[in-house]
Amino acid sequence: MLLLHCPLLLLLLPLSSRMQKLPTRDEELFQMQIRDKAFFHDSSVIPDGAEISSYLFRDTPKRYFFVVEEDNTPLAVTVTPCDAPLEWKLSVQELPEEASGEGSGEPEPLEQQKQQFTNEEGTELFSYKGNDVEYFVSSSSPSGLYQLDLLSTEKDTHFKVYATTTPESDQPYPELPYDPRIDVTSLGRTTVTLAWKPSPTASLLKQPIQYCIVINKEHNFKSLCAVEAKLSSDDAFMMAPKPGLDFSPFDFAHFGFPSDNNAGKERGFLKSPSKFGRQTSSKPRVDLHKVCVGNKNIFTVSDLKPDTQYYFDMFAVNTNTNLSTAYVGTFARTKEEAKQKTVELKDGKVTDVFIKRKGAKFLRFAPVSSHQKVTFSVHSCLDAVQIQVRRDGKLLLSQNVEGVRQFQLRGKAKAKYLIRLKGNKKGASMLKILATTRPNKQLFPSLPEDTRIKAFDKLRTCSSVTVAWLGTQERNKFCIYKKEVDDNYNEEQKKREQNQCLGPDTRKKSEKVLCKYFHSQNIQKAVTTETIRGLQSGKSYLLDVYVIGHGGHSVKYQSKLVKTRKFC
Repeated sequence: MLLLHCPLLLLLLPLSSRMQKLPTRDEELFQMQIRDKAFFHDSSVIPDGAEISSYLFRDTPKRYFFVVEEDNTPLAVTVTPCDAPLEWKLSVQELPEEASGEGSGEPEPLEQQKQQFTNEEGTELFSYKGNDVEYFVSSSSPSGLYQLDLLSTEKDTHFKVYATTTPESDQPYPELPYDPRIDVTSLGRTTVTLAWKPSPTASLLKQPIQYCIVINKEHNFKSLCAVEAKLSSDDAFMMAPKPGLDFSPFDFAHFGFPSDNNAGKERGFLKSPSKFGRQTSSKPRVDLHKVCVGNKNIFTVSDLKPDTQYYFDMFAVNTNTNLSTAYVGTFARTKEEAKQKTVELKDGKVTDVFIKRKGAKFLRFAPVSSHQKVTFSVHSCLDAVQIQVRRDGKLLLSQNVEGVRQFQLRGKAKAKYLIRLKGNKKGASMLKILATTRPNKQLFPSLPEDTRIKAFDKLRTCSSVTVAWLGTQERNKFCIYKKEVDDNYNEEQKKREQNQCLGPDTRKKSEKVLCKYFHSQNIQKAVTTETIRGLQSGKSYLLDVYVIGHGGHSVKYQSKLVKTRKFC
C-alpha cells in the first residue's frame, strides 16, 4: 500500500469541496521556497519550477508527488539519468472532492486522508526506459495528484527531475540550434578543432550561456549529469546517504510514514552502512576531461595522442539556472605519427645517430650471412639513451645506456633486427652504434665502470697537478689534454663540454699533454697516475683523458676541473 508523505498532505489540507481555482504558482512564495533549499530536503514533493537532484538504490523504487491545481494547465516534466538507465512512469489521479468531514472545515483524521489517495490507481500518462534525457510535455493537463515513479535495475545511481506548470516562461534549459551537431573542422596528430552553432537562448534571448566540452576515449555522454557522475570516480559517492540530509524514510523499505512503534527501528536500521550502504571497491579514474570555454563557438583540443579515437560532447549551460542541454556528440581519430625513416646498419660499420629531445630513431640490421651471435655496441655521447632490440618482432633487449655498452645476443638464420633508440627528456641525444656478427670486431675501447679522474690535493703545487684514472685488462692508448679556464668556470659549463664522442682530433695541439699505453691483468691494479707540469700558479684547468680503441674510435672520461696553488 502506498502512503502519502507529510509535506504533501499539508499541501492538500486547504482543499475543500467549495475551493476556488487558484493560480498555478504563487511566484513570490515559490521564489522564497527555492532560496531556502531545506524546504524541499527530506521531501518527496517535487517543487514547481526547480530542478532537484536525488539518487536511487538498485532495484529500490522511488516515488515523487506534485499537485496541479487547475484543469487545462501546461505541464512539463524532465527526467535526467546520470550514470545508469532508468525506468520511470508518470501517472495522475483526481484530487478529493472534499478534504474535510461533512464540509465542516475541520480536517479529516490523517489516516483517512492517506486512504483517499492510496486506495485508487492513477492513470498512466507516460513511461520511459533508457538513459536518454526524456521529457513529458502537455499544453493542457488535468488537475490532480501526479505521481512520478522511478527505478534503476542496473546499479545505484543519481538522477535529476525538473517539473513546471509554466514551461513557456521558465525555459530553464538552453535551447539547441536547428543543427545541434558538433563539427570537426581540423584534425592533426595531437589536436582536434571543433565548431558548433550557438544556442538561440544566447543569440536571441540574450541569456548567459557558456559551452562546456567533454573529451574521453570511451563513449559519448547524453547529459552533463552523466559526465559529473563519471568524474566523481569509483562510485564511492553511492555509499549510504547521511540521515537527515540526503534521504527521508520515504526512500527506503516502503513509501510512506513509519508508524510510531517502528520509527526508532527504521532510523536505527538506516544508520548502519554495513546493512544498507553498498560498499564498492575503488576503480581507476576514467580518462575524462571537461573544459568550459565561455561563449566561444570554436575550440581546439590539444595534447591528444596520435592515432587515437576520442569522443567529444558539447553542453550549453545556462549560468543563471545552472541547467544544461547536450548537443549531438561526435568522435574523431587523430592522425598517425609520421612514419620515421629506418636507418640500415652495415655489419661492422659505426653509424652516428642524432635524436631530438623525447624523440626516437629506428634502425634495421639484416645480416647477409648466417650467424651464431650478433653484437651491438652503443656509445652514448651525452645523457643516457634507451635501446630496444627486436628480432623478427620478438623483444630481446631493453636497457638504458650511458657511456659505452656492449650487448651480445644469440643469432638466428635469416633473422632481421629492429633497433629502437629513445632520447632523453632533458635534451637532444647523440650516440654511435655498431652492429656486427663478427665477435672479434670491437671498434669501441673497453671502459672501467668508473670513468672519473681523481686529483690528489696534497700533491698539488703552483705549477703542477697529479691525477689518476682507472684502466682495464685490455691494452689501450690513453691521451691526456689540458685547457685553461676562467676562475668562474662552473659545473654547468663543464657539462656542456661533456660530449664523449668528440675525440682528440677536435683538440688544439697545444692542449695535448701526453699519450701512453696502459693495461693490467689484475683489474684491482688497473690504475695509472700522471703528473701534469708546466702550469701557471693560481690558475684553473680542465683535464680530459681519452681512451683510443684498436679501430681508432675514442671515448672521453669525465672531465676534471683542477686549480694550481697560488702561493708555494
